[in-house]
Amino acid sequence: MPSDANQLLHTPNVLNQTRNGTVYAQAETDMGNNKILVVEDIADYREMIMLFLRRSGYRAVEAATGFEAVSQARVTRPNLILMDLDMPAMTGDQATARLKADPSTRNIPVIVTTAFSYGSLVDRAITAGADEIMHKPFALKLLRAALQRHLSLDYQPPRIPLTPRDLQR
Repeated sequence: MPSDANQLLHTPNVLNQTRNGTVYAQAETDMGNNKILVVEDIADYREMIMLFLRRSGYRAVEAATGFEAVSQARVTRPNLILMDLDMPAMTGDQATARLKADPSTRNIPVIVTTAFSYGSLVDRAITAGADEIMHKPFALKLLRAALQRHLSLDYQPPRIPLTPRDLQR
């Protein structure tokens, strides 16, 4: 079993949340009232990230499409959005652009997750206003560090390139 999965299974927790009749475990440590919107079209991957977030003490909401992401962000006002890049109908960069154009959601940090290491979709996500790009598969400890960076009150966006392609320039 990968160490991240093992870590996820052995996080101290309290069973106190239900969703569709399923009991979820939530970490005993409280990450405040930080709400994270997870946008992912692959249900199993989305559920794995949701479980990790809940066990880490975050409140998590979900969306399966870019359209749902824009709607959910306006209604639930998350503190951060994890946005898949490659989704049908409305891609993650298109949803990010809509969120960043809306005064009510433009200041919500968006971390785009993608299996693409570079290319036009990644470039478009950066242009749309993504605050960070995380390349799948990523270690859960890297996700935890990214969440802490972006949810920190004194966080300032990095002034360095965010993609491997930018680092080569």
